[in-house]
Amino acid sequence: MKRFCRVFAIGLGSLLIALAFGRPSQTAGQEKRESIFNRKIHIENKLSLEIPKAPRLCDSLGLKKMRINVGNCELYVEEEGKGVPVILINGGPGGTHHYFHPWFSRASSYARVIYYDQRGCGLSDYQPGKDGYSVDQAISDLDAIRKSLGIDKWVVLGYSYGGFLAQFYATRCPENLAGLILLGASPGTSVKMKPSRQYDFMSEEEKTRLKQIGMELGKLTLENKWPPEKFMALLVYNNHLNGDWKRQHFYKPSPEKLAQGALYEWNFDMKNDFRGGISASEDRIDLAGAFDSCPIPTLILEGQWDLTWNTDKPEILAKNHPGSKLIMFENAGHGVYDENPDKFFAAVKEFLTNLPNIAPQEIASYKAGLTEWSKKQKAAPVDLTTPFGWGRASMEKLAKAYKREWCETLENAISFLKTGFALYEAKNYDEALYIFERMQKSAEKSRNTEHEALALIWQAHMLDLLGKRAEAVALYKRVAEMNIKSAWKHSQYGLEYEVSTYAKERMTKPFVRIENFQKF
Repeated sequence: MKRFCRVFAIGLGSLLIALAFGRPSQTAGQEKRESIFNRKIHIENKLSLEIPKAPRLCDSLGLKKMRINVGNCELYVEEEGKGVPVILINGGPGGTHHYFHPWFSRASSYARVIYYDQRGCGLSDYQPGKDGYSVDQAISDLDAIRKSLGIDKWVVLGYSYGGFLAQFYATRCPENLAGLILLGASPGTSVKMKPSRQYDFMSEEEKTRLKQIGMELGKLTLENKWPPEKFMALLVYNNHLNGDWKRQHFYKPSPEKLAQGALYEWNFDMKNDFRGGISASEDRIDLAGAFDSCPIPTLILEGQWDLTWNTDKPEILAKNHPGSKLIMFENAGHGVYDENPDKFFAAVKEFLTNLPNIAPQEIASYKAGLTEWSKKQKAAPVDLTTPFGWGRASMEKLAKAYKREWCETLENAISFLKTGFALYEAKNYDEALYIFERMQKSAEKSRNTEHEALALIWQAHMLDLLGKRAEAVALYKRVAEMNIKSAWKHSQYGLEYEVSTYAKERMTKPFVRIENFQKF
């Protein structure tokens, strides 16, 4: 997700980087729009418990709409235009196709643009696969759409998390690809990266208000027994009213767009833990080295001010795709297409109208070369926490199923957190403390300081609950001194915090038990 304006070459095969990092210039029209550089602070001291009505853009664009059966569920699909078929994969996990509207209609004059909602999201069925929600199921669903639409080869455009899914699809179905476009894409590799810049343009007042919003809405959800979907929509809306838009946008979205985002663009199956299942299966896959001999034309589009990542991310992604073309866009955040549309769609059109033919033997050779990479993925340990969600019912089941031997199978922060939270909710604080200690050791081994800090925070939480305040303060102090600015959100508790700032606050105010307001 980066954008820029000076062209220079670097030693990455035929990789082209169009832009140099620096403060972007703005045209006369753009100067009137509020951007992250204005650093305006807007705080709403009162929660908005009603989201303004805003039209669903799908209903006004004259799109062909359909539902496609992919086995045990139906997926919502739209299409428009003629030309090279291009399917758009949204981000998240948990986003929908809606935020591609109305922008990608600009490509309908030279492309057959296909939109869809993934299984468990948006307007598609909320129906897990036989093994729950997973990236393998998502890949199977994606190719089922291709077959149903009678498409031989298509271009897959993956945005954010969808960029991971697009890359994974390329390793499974390269013979079905005419091209690959990665937009602000998740690298999907274990390569160590600089910390996120998500909060670099947010004020302390805004960050404090975001924490309060999560806690206030969490309390109201418990008191009024709201469904988690209502909590999520109100959380998204209120957060963006109070500056959260600065994390992924360069320009401030319009009031209507903020409402549409909350109403239509962040809907997923919370009952069956869509995000948990997808994240756990994604974490078991390392795409490093998967594209060393890939013959599929690949275009990487990045916004210079995509604060989801740091400045090293575009090159890390490009290095994993030798021969790809990387274009950076100025005056744009995570999406590019909605903030620098003229340059974005010019780049997309050039790519789509100049796709080379890929010889069958090139694909065969690439697939043969994937054998060793595939073996490494299959050798990854099975995550025993995958079948369980994040709500109260799932946490109770996980706590009952838990055995200490599981610790040997836990490989990532999400698995450690899910297990630790389950034991915390069961009030088994000593065992939860043990899990977070193991999480710390795992993070130290992989040199992931952010996960190490997170593990220390939750160790300190357990120590607070066990009445060991002095030990808890020592750990909070340690995290505060690590000066980690990235933020974590535990939506089931309505808890969101910037890591080191939060630890500093806990040095003077002990952690008090908070309850999980999600039912499932």
